[in-house]
Amino acid sequence: MPNFTPIDLGPTIPEAITTGTSGRLHVKMYRQAEDAITEATTDIELAREFIAHGELSAKSIQNTQKELFRFLTWCREEAKKTLAQLNVADLNAYKEFLKDPPPEWVCTTKWPRTDPRYRPFTGPLSDASRRQAMIAVKGLLGFAEQTGYLRRNPGALVRNVRAPSASRITRYLTQGAIALALETVAHRPADTPAALKRRARDRFLLVAFAHTGARLNEIVGASMGSIYTEGNGRWWIDVVGKGNKPRRLPVPPEMLDAFCSYRQAFGLLPQTGRTDGMPLVLSSRSRELARITDEAAAEAIKAIFADAAGVADGRGDFDTAATLRQASAHWLRHSMLTNHANNGVQLKTLQDTAGHANIATTAAYLHKTDNERYDEIIASVNGRGIL
Repeated sequence: MPNFTPIDLGPTIPEAITTGTSGRLHVKMYRQAEDAITEATTDIELAREFIAHGELSAKSIQNTQKELFRFLTWCREEAKKTLAQLNVADLNAYKEFLKDPPPEWVCTTKWPRTDPRYRPFTGPLSDASRRQAMIAVKGLLGFAEQTGYLRRNPGALVRNVRAPSASRITRYLTQGAIALALETVAHRPADTPAALKRRARDRFLLVAFAHTGARLNEIVGASMGSIYTEGNGRWWIDVVGKGNKPRRLPVPPEMLDAFCSYRQAFGLLPQTGRTDGMPLVLSSRSRELARITDEAAAEAIKAIFADAAGVADGRGDFDTAATLRQASAHWLRHSMLTNHANNGVQLKTLQDTAGHANIATTAAYLHKTDNERYDEIIASVNGRGIL
């Protein structure tokens, strides 16, 4: 069994790294070039310096730490090499390894990294995720060469993972599909206190994403006090987007009702004050009113969509069922922007709401269903004719 001992990639440089299965501390030193401009003498120290050097956001740091933990653990457990010993074939082997990690590297339950049951993967990575993983790896190796820690960079000869892309984003749900998901979660059985909490929280999550178009981490990272009114009948939610840019989004009555019901299910007052720093999205299993992770929130939304797909199947609506089975929380962001655009909301308003720096990004989120396009074209032909 591989050793998945946590690797500390935080801001303090460690003096040693646990290797092997004996638990003994051992430092693998690397002799740098004489003109090296880094003080790192181990691969772990070099990785920590690379992460600190990038001036990354907190979320990017977390993602980079995750990818480099996987890679450095693979180097130790599978390749049994240090960074200085890796070649192009090794890196291509790691790229293939990410496609289908062996069973001993995989666990669908997200245990804490300090738990002996922790595993680095929950399953094979998609092409897009493999691309991001290799970007982190190649970035580390490029930094190692630039600082003189490595004399050559094998990553420069490894091709990037080709991720399928499209000029237009097509991931969105119709209003009927969203209504079905809301109906499904509202009627979810709740025969225990934890199930009752989970139902109310998940309904709030679904309503919040559908109405605000916020990103997953923007809602999960907010506090209870982020939802407030200034006394004029308008309710808002403050979120922090990419680049740590704050913005506030309108909270419609349906979302406010779901928020109040959710709080009451957790034994809290229906509303709170702006100084309330309690996490907005709470774990239904914790007694400490702890925040859930982004991943747990994403899985909660996908579980709602899976249940709704089953209901759609039972009604004979197989197209909606197939769409719901593919959907994720991010689809609600696309859907919110599309539905508001179709209802006449100006593109500039949607850009500000979505937090896009470029209005062209917002435009790529707007969609027409095939049926809507057909009806508009046929109506145009019948009304004016083009031949």
